[in-house]
Amino acid sequence: MAIRHNNVIPNNHFHKQWQKRVKTWFNQPARKFRRHANRVQKAKAVAPRPLKKLRPMVRCPTFKYNTKVRLGRGFTADEIKAAGFSKREAVAAGICVDTRRRNKATEALQQNIQRLTEYKSKLIMFPINAAKPKKGDSSAEEIKMATQFSGVVMPLQDSWVPEKARAITAEEKKHSVFQAMRVARSHAKLWGVRAKRKKEADDAAAQAKPKKK
Repeated sequence: MAIRHNNVIPNNHFHKQWQKRVKTWFNQPARKFRRHANRVQKAKAVAPRPLKKLRPMVRCPTFKYNTKVRLGRGFTADEIKAAGFSKREAVAAGICVDTRRRNKATEALQQNIQRLTEYKSKLIMFPINAAKPKKGDSSAEEIKMATQFSGVVMPLQDSWVPEKARAITAEEKKHSVFQAMRVARSHAKLWGVRAKRKKEADDAAAQAKPKKK
């Protein structure tokens, strides 16, 4: 077919030797096996300690997401101190410590202190020297019961409960969301003008009021 009109001249590249630049992934199953072996080896090395560390309960930043609660990087110094730990003891007990995070809300501080206290009550501390246990170390019976915990330590529980289905009331049927929205918009738009008018009316009434002799 002849070339016609003012189009791009065909310039196909058929000699790029694409076979030399193909990236293969034949080692994927072996890498998967190696990662699993490394995880098992690490679990054996830290046993009977849990595989993961305890993390605090924090709120997501920005106004859009601050209603959502998630696990944070680490506990603050105030939270650890209030729970009865030193920084060194907390790290040894498998608690994450964050030196940069600050407590801005008392409610969040109390929640994380309660979280640390609950973790402390479930914790089984092995003595450094079994013949000479120190204060705070667990008893021999508790040590025998110790098992390695895998997974997220004290995961967050979803407190949201769905509302049960029910019949729509007559008041709800009568209520108009559109009308309520329009009234709210009107109030938000005109509140300044109305406040100004009210102030002017109050000033005028105060001036028109006869003075006592």
